Amino acid sequence: MKKLLTIIMLCLSHALWAQNATYIQTGAKKVKFNPMLFGQFIEHFDRQIYGGIYQPGNPLSDEDGFRKDVIEAVRALRVPIVRWPGGCFVSSYHWYYGVGPERTPVWDKTWQVEEPNTFGTDEFIKWCRKVGCEPYICTNAGTGTMEEMSDWVEYCNLNVGKWGRQRIANGYAEPHNVRYWSIGNENWGGHELGAKTVEEWGHLVCESAKLMLSVQKDLKLFAAALPDRGWTLPLLKTAGQWLDYVSIHGYWDPQYAVHNPSSYIDCMMMCDGPEESISRTIDVLKEAGYGNGKIKIAFDEWNLRNWHHPVLGGYRQGFDYEARRKNDIASVYTMADAVFSACFLNTCLRHADIVDIACYSPIVNVRGPLFVYPEGILRRTTYYALWMYANELLPYVVPTHTTVPELQHGNKKTAVLDVVLTTDEASQNYVYAIANKDPQQDVSLALDFQRMGKKAPKKVRALILSGNGPDDYNDIGNEHVKPQEQQLPVKDGQITLPPHSISMVYL
Repeated sequence: MKKLLTIIMLCLSHALWAQNATYIQTGAKKVKFNPMLFGQFIEHFDRQIYGGIYQPGNPLSDEDGFRKDVIEAVRALRVPIVRWPGGCFVSSYHWYYGVGPERTPVWDKTWQVEEPNTFGTDEFIKWCRKVGCEPYICTNAGTGTMEEMSDWVEYCNLNVGKWGRQRIANGYAEPHNVRYWSIGNENWGGHELGAKTVEEWGHLVCESAKLMLSVQKDLKLFAAALPDRGWTLPLLKTAGQWLDYVSIHGYWDPQYAVHNPSSYIDCMMMCDGPEESISRTIDVLKEAGYGNGKIKIAFDEWNLRNWHHPVLGGYRQGFDYEARRKNDIASVYTMADAVFSACFLNTCLRHADIVDIACYSPIVNVRGPLFVYPEGILRRTTYYALWMYANELLPYVVPTHTTVPELQHGNKKTAVLDVVLTTDEASQNYVYAIANKDPQQDVSLALDFQRMGKKAPKKVRALILSGNGPDDYNDIGNEHVKPQEQQLPVKDGQITLPPHSISMVYL
């Protein structure tokens, strides 16, 4: 009889799991995530700074030359941290040319344009204060020196010494108190000016960190890394004792040379890429002896599509400057970009114990959620995806297990839904964040009302971002893809999610 009951229970269990469902993991503890996951990044490339966040003389700019409409839109995203000044730009950037009353224009060897240096460290800090975010400075570990990095810390954070006194003389009596500092950007890559070998990198990071911490002890230090043990394991063995974060980057739709944005369905097949990068990096941290969370992951450049800029690395050929305008084409930024962004953030949230910071790349223009033009701004689909995550989630992630069919395309596949559950400290209120990757079909999902301690209602409130089709996008004068409040019917404990959508479901 006991054996028969066991068989019946197994059959019932298999029947239950056969439906599309998400379950709270038994005995799993909720994890408080860091809002720094909703950070941003900006670089001196094309119109991100000049003609983006900084446009003196424009009627929409304030007395300091910052676009007021951009500041307001960034505030609405509740951006907690912004990384600057690069990116590849930083590997030939010397910060001291961009401070003080007399600025020195220089030739930007990375992007091969003249950099006026009218927007420098003090302007960046002032802009961050107006936005209400933490400044995060990435240093020049390419053509710069260890001492130059530590001098930058002195300029920002001390009131003594040559550079601390220089900041005061420049009109900033109070320290800027910049806590977040990265040693280098992508110094593992041949595309980077001043790229380093594996053997060089660990030593440079170690000695740079020692100098920077000699200026201020409580800095949060990052170092350019890869989801690859060949690069990151030697780095951690040599310099790990000084680091708080390894910095990794990800762009999954390669557009730098040829402008040919992938289709919606092809983009959905890229949604598992962030999980692969994070998992590989965690494995390296564990192997190096840092699996206890002493060193965390900063995914401090990420976007579905990388920037179009032919030809980086072809230094004898130069660049096709006019091609950079293709980054401005509104129709590129469809529901594919929004849904991918939701999947990326869900992945980070599932690893909230180790992934602590993420910075969307970039915040304005090029591939940014905000397109800035002289008369105003355009909020792309990604803007609203980021807005939903920054504003609607509760502060703790509840570990769940989701069983749904796979969306297939050619020889690739991915789970059709991506689900994260958040709650408050008392575990009384819940918000699901759900991405439906299917381009055309509604998908039903059973929610775990029982383990939330709730009776299944007749309907639930939801905030949903979806377009008229998977390729729908916002354009100047036609910004119609926006989150909409809806009431979703609940039938047999299930709700139905519309295609190509992001849904916040409130319980």
